[in-house]
Amino acid sequence: MLAAFFLMFFHVLFTQTAFAAPAPVKMTIILERQYLDGEVSEETKKETVVSMKDIWKKYKGWQLVNMDDETLVFRKTVNDISPLLKSNGYFGITEDGTLSIFEGKPAHSTRIIQSFFQIDVKKLESRQHKQLKQGIRVVSKSQYEDIIETYRHFALMR
Repeated sequence: MLAAFFLMFFHVLFTQTAFAAPAPVKMTIILERQYLDGEVSEETKKETVVSMKDIWKKYKGWQLVNMDDETLVFRKTVNDISPLLKSNGYFGITEDGTLSIFEGKPAHSTRIIQSFFQIDVKKLESRQHKQLKQGIRVVSKSQYEDIIETYRHFALMR
């Protein structure tokens, strides 16, 4: 008898919740964009979510990386260099000879955005060494890739 009561109770509960219109929920949506240079930008939005189906449709192409009752975090890998690099990135060389990208000109910057590999500076032409000391402005993805490939030939083998 008790089992029949519970069966009936759960049947009614399931039927009511399964066919009831979902109530809209206010959620925080965080969009993370991860760039080739390792930088991650984050955009936070407040949205009213009526259904998860709508969210999946709206953020198609994004990967859900975290969620709880109030927040959804989506990530997308962007096949480009970051806006930070485009606006203020310079290839340069550290004191130990590591090819790096600095925020600002290497001589005036203490913030390294990305490091690559150590260069055998003795193999560089004097003008190449001077360019790296002064800084080579990063302007595009193709230039970013070209510079890495050019200086890869001077990498110290470990």
